[in-house]
Amino acid sequence: MSEDQLVLTLNDIEKNLFQLRFQSATDRLETPSQICKARRDIARIKTIQRQRELANQPKGAINV
Repeated sequence: MSEDQLVLTLNDIEKNLFQLRFQSATDRLETPSQICKARRDIARIKTIQRQRELANQPKGAINV
C-alpha cells in the first residue's frame, strides 16, 4: 500500500475501534475479539509506517 492508503486505512480502523469500544461499554458487542483484531491492525500499520520512515533516513542520521 502507498503511504496515503495506509493513513486512510489507519483512520478507518481507529474509527471502527472507537465504535467497538462504545458498543462494548453499552453491552452490545457481539464478538469481543474484534477489539483485539482492530488494535493489532493499528499496530501493524504503525509498524510499517515507522519502518518506511527509518528506511528513508540517511545512514548515521541522529533521530530526534
